[in-house]
Amino acid sequence: MLNKKIVPWFAGSLMLVLLGLMSFTNQGFAQDNATASPDAPEAAVDAAAPADAPEEVATIDSGDTAWMIVATLLVLFMTIPGLSLFYGGLVRSKNILSVLVQCFAITSIITVLWVLYGYSLAFNTDGMEAGVTNYNSFVGGLGTALLANISSDTVSGTIPEVVFITFQMTFAIITPALIVGAFAERMKFSAVLIFTLLWFTFSYAPICHMAWSGDGALFNTWGVIDFAGGTVVHINAGIAGLIACIMVGKRKGFGSAKLTPHSVPLTVIGASMLWVGWFGFNAGSELAADGVAGMALLVTQVATGTAAATWMFVEWFTKGKPTAVGLATGAVAGLVAITPASGSVGPMGAILIGAASAVICYWAATSIKAKYGYDDSLDVFGVHGVGGIVGALLTGCLVVDATHGGESFVIGDQLWIQAKSVLFTIAWSGVVSFIALKIAGAVVGGIRSDEDSEETGLDLTDHGETGYSS
Repeated sequence: MLNKKIVPWFAGSLMLVLLGLMSFTNQGFAQDNATASPDAPEAAVDAAAPADAPEEVATIDSGDTAWMIVATLLVLFMTIPGLSLFYGGLVRSKNILSVLVQCFAITSIITVLWVLYGYSLAFNTDGMEAGVTNYNSFVGGLGTALLANISSDTVSGTIPEVVFITFQMTFAIITPALIVGAFAERMKFSAVLIFTLLWFTFSYAPICHMAWSGDGALFNTWGVIDFAGGTVVHINAGIAGLIACIMVGKRKGFGSAKLTPHSVPLTVIGASMLWVGWFGFNAGSELAADGVAGMALLVTQVATGTAAATWMFVEWFTKGKPTAVGLATGAVAGLVAITPASGSVGPMGAILIGAASAVICYWAATSIKAKYGYDDSLDVFGVHGVGGIVGALLTGCLVVDATHGGESFVIGDQLWIQAKSVLFTIAWSGVVSFIALKIAGAVVGGIRSDEDSEETGLDLTDHGETGYSS
């Protein structure tokens, strides 16, 4: 009965959240806007006095705006269709639709949640102060819930804030979608939806706020370098995937039967789309069309090519044949690892990061997974979790000399700062993921599909359709 009731329950919960936020917006915001600041009289005097210099007014740069619109589309392209096809090809044919639907549904739901309250929790800066750690260093307030006081004329840096909101929305979309690969082929669709809602609210939005909301945010105060999402996206999702695959249990036949990909071409096509889309992910994180974005573009390509080639040769040497799935997976490992460093390293650093990520992620996805026996179906932890950790730590070691562009490898304070952010993200995501999965299981009567559904395939049992005609 709980499974049949989950859709109206889910929709009703969203409606209650919406009504509550609307009530808060109409009352709380009006009060905040009406309350005079203690410094208001002094500010009025200052405004009346002749200004020594004209106040700088934020203006929109058309070139930056055009680039960021393109970058936003590229990042959305990474989830649908890129990630969907990459994961879809790796599962068995009876479960391809379940993966596609989960990615599509997550895209739809996170879009709504981001507008309702996600953007505010991630980027609202009320109560933050440079160098001070307080509650708002960990999570934003609801000052911009329902995108209150934001219009087409509101500026963020040199681009319209609505473009920045949409760009960051695409990051919020792909991060929980990445987790799908860890529990593929065996988790109830209803449980996936509830877990996604809770994890997005209590793990993604806070970690995003800590890393990217500016002065006073926790990671900003520590001095963490995370240009495009090593902690926010990949470690966050990778740890959630590890917790989820352990809690949901192994697939039927794992370790005894061949659970091979049903369509390697789809996986390679999906990985290729991810590679292309990742330029929006990394170069777009500069939020401007400038030299830093250009360097991010270059190092992303270099690290990815290096990782793909390295994985190919490692697999060739250890397994006897270089596989298409291995080549595609190696490319994704390189994309993941260069993400936090893409705004601060050069091409030589990118080669090091690409090679290191391929070797270490290959070891994690094969030897470590086999040793401990967890069924991370599509290697979310092995590639995104471990790759994110490798990239975040190497970001702290690689230093580019501003005078001549040369790169140095340094083990110093920045490495410890990066390590703190890694450990913090692991702990935060792990705890939130465990609790969110427990709640999802309590609501829908367990997070795992029953044995008959798993045997038949989730395409038919969850969605009443098949991916391919017989």
